Amino acid sequence: MSARKNHRPVKFSLLLTALLTIGLLLGAFTTGEAATIPLISVTNVVTDVSVTISGTSFPLNQTFTARMGAIGTKAVGGTVVGTFDTGSSSTFTKTFSIPANLKGAAQIAIRVDSPQGYFSYNWFINKTGGTVTGTTPATTPGATTTPSGTKYSGIPTFSITTVVKGTSVTLHTKNFPAGQTFTARMGKFGTKAVGGTIVGTTSSGSGGAFDVTYTIPSALASEALIAVRLDSPQGFFAYNWFYNANATIPVTGSTPTVAPTPGVTSTPVPGTSAIPLIFIKSVVKDTSVTITGSHFPKAQTFIVRMGAFGTKGVNGIQVATFDSGSGGSFTATYSIPAALAGRSQIAIRLETADGHFFSYNWFYNTTTSN
Repeated sequence: MSARKNHRPVKFSLLLTALLTIGLLLGAFTTGEAATIPLISVTNVVTDVSVTISGTSFPLNQTFTARMGAIGTKAVGGTVVGTFDTGSSSTFTKTFSIPANLKGAAQIAIRVDSPQGYFSYNWFINKTGGTVTGTTPATTPGATTTPSGTKYSGIPTFSITTVVKGTSVTLHTKNFPAGQTFTARMGKFGTKAVGGTIVGTTSSGSGGAFDVTYTIPSALASEALIAVRLDSPQGFFAYNWFYNANATIPVTGSTPTVAPTPGVTSTPVPGTSAIPLIFIKSVVKDTSVTITGSHFPKAQTFIVRMGAFGTKGVNGIQVATFDSGSGGSFTATYSIPAALAGRSQIAIRLETADGHFFSYNWFYNTTTSN
């Protein structure tokens, strides 16, 4: 699990800007929409029987469906365990029974979503008293964050501090849970090092921050970009990636880098010191959408795609290409493809052909100038 901050002067690249991009998306809220990000946290668990969650900052007068699923699925398409109406209150506490197909599972994902597109998810250890406290996931439509972990109030993160090309990488961790053994893996860029080559194990000891160096495996020694991941049997994990080139990056600094909590990914942007973002400026229903971009890298050609809500625009319909020129900010208008006309929500994505840069957002397909 993870979320992270990175460090200057390595100029990292952004792969998923969901939290940063989409969280800033909604300009004006209409009746029933939340003006802040709805959150759910797990407050009590009874092994194989039930889980109690509390919600805050939820939109009013919407019906939410609660689902549970296997860990790692974010409970998307999971077993329905109940429904509830938020009514006139933005907060609630609800208890749901753990479905038969998930009894015996060590960890379970839970999700609540509404037909209007709001959703929030979290997960819990299926053990009495194994509650998740602290940072919790929560979403306005399209935005996702995930939980810190069991009885732990910080989000574990790590950043890259030193790279010796083809030889080693040094990580600096923050907010790691105590008393857990993490397996370190490396893999090709884009894999998040899932199932990657094991390069070591590290005990988190008393938790918090520590530095650790791992040897780059020979199979990856010539790769330009390498993913690195730390995960524990208790379900905590964090990942990042680095340029396989000699570099030293101070721990202090303000440049953001990678930092997923389970289910959330954001990665650094090569060649720029800030995160490229896209925002929705205006929409003409079934016709066009106007976006503004900021902090874009220079001299890159972006493919513009649109797709169904929830797809993040991945493999969506190509509607245009865009040359970032000297980089920075821009405003552009793109036609909504006929295949998506009539949909209530549409995802939009800008990405380079090599996949090193991309940013996505989504919009309501209704005429608006905000």
